[in-house]
Amino acid sequence: MIVVDVDTPGGNYPIHIGSRRIDALDQCIPTDATAIAVVTNPTVAALYGERAEAALARTGKRVLRIELPDGEAYKDWESLNLIFDALLSNRLDRRCVLVALGGGVIGDMTGFAAAVYMRGVRFLQVPTTLLAQVDSSVGGKTAVNHPLGKNMIGAFYQPIAVEIDTEVLNTLPAREVSAGLAEVIKYGLILDPDFWTWCEDNAQKLRALDPQAVAYAIRRSCELKAQVVGKDERESGLRAILNLGHTFGHAIESGLGYGAWLHGEAVGCGMVQAAELSADVAGFDRADVQRVRALVADIGCPVVAPDLGADRWLDLMQVDKKTEGGSIRYVLMSRIGEAFMRAAPDDAVRAVLARTTQ
Repeated sequence: MIVVDVDTPGGNYPIHIGSRRIDALDQCIPTDATAIAVVTNPTVAALYGERAEAALARTGKRVLRIELPDGEAYKDWESLNLIFDALLSNRLDRRCVLVALGGGVIGDMTGFAAAVYMRGVRFLQVPTTLLAQVDSSVGGKTAVNHPLGKNMIGAFYQPIAVEIDTEVLNTLPAREVSAGLAEVIKYGLILDPDFWTWCEDNAQKLRALDPQAVAYAIRRSCELKAQVVGKDERESGLRAILNLGHTFGHAIESGLGYGAWLHGEAVGCGMVQAAELSADVAGFDRADVQRVRALVADIGCPVVAPDLGADRWLDLMQVDKKTEGGSIRYVLMSRIGEAFMRAAPDDAVRAVLARTTQ
């Protein structure tokens, strides 16, 4: 088992990475817990629900299952209220523990529910997609979507632990694997040029879920994210660079309707657009733009964005957490491994949209 420690003002906790971690969930539940609520969806529950609940039952605590509809389209207030309905009707108190068993949608909604139920209860992240394992389960960002913007309503709230079972990736569709790899390569692009080169060299092994390659990619991604969130838990500065490609990507998700593209697909394509904008306004090498485009394609993500119309694109990107005073701020790069945030002229963004959409 690999252990990566996360140290933030909001909480210190371990990330455990290894095989069959779902069968060891009882080891992560505090002894003073009064009950455990497993939040999941029907797809994940059918695969891992019984195993997770069997492990948790060894604690001797009451174990409740809460199933939410599956998909990004259901990351909303209505689904969030299903969690509260179950917690309240079963009279779970503030010493209960919520367990997020699923991908990023489940993790975000469970974390948000934990942050506000009785003004805060403990929760455990058990991510079952690659994207959730390397990104959304780490760092305490929780949220639901709004029709006008993605992840605009939420809270920073840290879990008590993150349990990453690498074996669950074998049941993922290939498209989900590719979406997760977009977040993996992002870490190299913004923080670690050596890791970026390693990803270029090992793209096909990663897509094939080679155990050694995947374990290293997950560990390095978690290490890099832990370094960033430890310095900037609430995204007041440095942490914003983790949103490379997300300003463009969230516009794709909102513009097409949540769920049409997977989050990682939109981010992968958004990184190509961010690289193009970086070359136009920040001196990013044109040869490196082609490297970004090539690796995004190699991991199986789209590299051409949908044509939403430039005005619609800009409207959607205005509803972004990085926008300040009406000015859209983008995560840009000066070179591979070095990222920063700044505004860019609308005419430069329109030029990028003209050559990256179809």
